[in-house]
Amino acid sequence: MENITASYLTRAEIWLCITTLIYFLMNGAQIFETLVFVPKWTASPPDNFKLLLDGQGASLKIFWIVFHSLHEITFILAIIFCWKIDPVRNWLLILFALHFAVRVWTLSYFAPNIIDFQKVAESPSLAKDLINRTSLWQTLNYVRVAIFIAVSIGLVPLCIKLFNLRH
Repeated sequence: MENITASYLTRAEIWLCITTLIYFLMNGAQIFETLVFVPKWTASPPDNFKLLLDGQGASLKIFWIVFHSLHEITFILAIIFCWKIDPVRNWLLILFALHFAVRVWTLSYFAPNIIDFQKVAESPSLAKDLINRTSLWQTLNYVRVAIFIAVSIGLVPLCIKLFNLRH
C-alpha cells in the first residue's frame, strides 16, 4: 500500500459506505419485489401480466434503471477511492465483476422476458408456454437476488477492514 493520507482514507470510507448502503437498499427493494410483486404476476399468466404494463400496473422499469445506475456509479467511485488500498480494491474488483456478470444476465435474460410478458399482456395471442417460462423466470430470479445479496454482504467486511486501517 502506498502512503495513504487521512483525507484519502476518509473519502474511501465514505464511498464504500455509500455503495454498501445503496446496495442494501436495492436488495430490500429486490426482496420485496421477489416476495410480493413477482408471485402476483406469475400466479396466473397471462391474466396478471397487466401488472407489468406501464401506466396500468406497477411497472418498475424506471425505478430499476435509476436505482441500478446510481448504485453502479457509487460502486465505481468506491473502487476509484479505494484504489490505493490493495486488499480492499482487489475484493471490490471481484465483487464488481460478480455484480457486473449478474447485471449482464439481467439485461440478457430477465429484461427481455419481462418485455415479452408485457407484449403478451397487450396481445394474449402471443402467449407461448407461459407457465414454464414464468416459473423458470421466478426460480432464476431467486438465484439472481441471492447473488446480489451475497455481493452486498461481501462489502461489509471491506467496510470493517477500511475502518480498521485508522488504528
